[in-house]
Amino acid sequence: MKKCAAILMALMTASAAILGGCSGAGNGSGQGGVQHVRLMVWAPSEDQSVDSGQWLQKSCEAFASQHPEYDIEFVYGVADEATAATQVAQDPEASADVFMYANDNITVLTNAKAAAKFGGIYKDEIEKTSSQAIVDSLKVDGYLYGVPFTTNTWYMFYDKSVFTEEDVKSLDAMLAKGVVSFPFTNSWYLPAFYIANGCTLFGDGTDESAGVDFAGEKAEVITDYLIDLMNNPNFVVDADGSGMAGLRDGSIKAIFTGSWDAGSIREILGDNMGVAALPTFNLNGEEKQMMAYAGSKAIGVNATSDNMLPAIQLAVYLGSADAQKLHYELRNVVPCNTELLAQPEIAADMLVAAQNDTFDRTSILQPFVAGMANCWTPVENMGKGIRNKTVTHENSAQQTQAMSDAMNSDGIS
Repeated sequence: MKKCAAILMALMTASAAILGGCSGAGNGSGQGGVQHVRLMVWAPSEDQSVDSGQWLQKSCEAFASQHPEYDIEFVYGVADEATAATQVAQDPEASADVFMYANDNITVLTNAKAAAKFGGIYKDEIEKTSSQAIVDSLKVDGYLYGVPFTTNTWYMFYDKSVFTEEDVKSLDAMLAKGVVSFPFTNSWYLPAFYIANGCTLFGDGTDESAGVDFAGEKAEVITDYLIDLMNNPNFVVDADGSGMAGLRDGSIKAIFTGSWDAGSIREILGDNMGVAALPTFNLNGEEKQMMAYAGSKAIGVNATSDNMLPAIQLAVYLGSADAQKLHYELRNVVPCNTELLAQPEIAADMLVAAQNDTFDRTSILQPFVAGMANCWTPVENMGKGIRNKTVTHENSAQQTQAMSDAMNSDGIS
């Protein structure tokens, strides 16, 4: 196997030297057989700015220093994880060799045949240092299409001067003591209640033919619960930044969001900032566990790259323990590398613990089948209907069935 891998690597290197660089750049061998390589790399602006510590540039320079066989010309471009996959899929040959993307966009890449598969020693390295759930979040039809660098989910931030660690295990206990804000009209968050009571999306999340089951009594009782929740004076809707504003002025004591808001929340609450995985809620006498959507963010490689070997190697490095640690230190990006998570100082970070506890225990893998695109608007409309009181106890069964039907429709039939 090692001999085959070595032969393959040699052939890929030779091919890259012959074919030229991505985006029209040429490659060649310089003095001493050093290969000139031009690599275009896309990442969010925050990963490149001086104020944020230039994680991308520092990581790429570290990679170059470890690979003296390459004379690398890095070309940096800005593309965030939410939009990069679409850009690459639309025009792979004009796009970056290496880019960062959110895993829920993976089928956009695979349908366009725009993402390279990771195999051999590189796949082995990724699987060795990542949990099975994270690896699965980047697989389509058994093939691995990226290097994970963080989990992607949401959880709870709270004021420790108001709630104890025991309080935050139960939403009901929290509502008895202080004001809790929740993104009720955001369809990435609201399904947490329905999934808690057995509602499903595409079977295990990968079977599109199974459809969405947000109907029947199991869903109707959740709609009724949410109507009552909306009427609780200690529950408020978080929309357009109102939750963060409430934390700042002291009117709100807990919000649900992710690591991207951790810095701002720490500035507001200081030592009183608490972080926890999702709580349970009491449904007709039974405790139900809220369940978030979860996924990952990854480093992908353009399938049309003329520098495939160094691009794959760079992607693996950008998702490595060293690069993830730097990402964590500079931008508070929560690592997912299992070696890093075992380090005492990182394991002791409550943000890391909450995010990974949520990913492992209080979440489901967000489906990335095509039908998922039909699920966002109906759930958003349900949240808005409850908030606006057009969804009531009298029509909740009908409205819940209508939501489920719409989630199973493409909007045409």
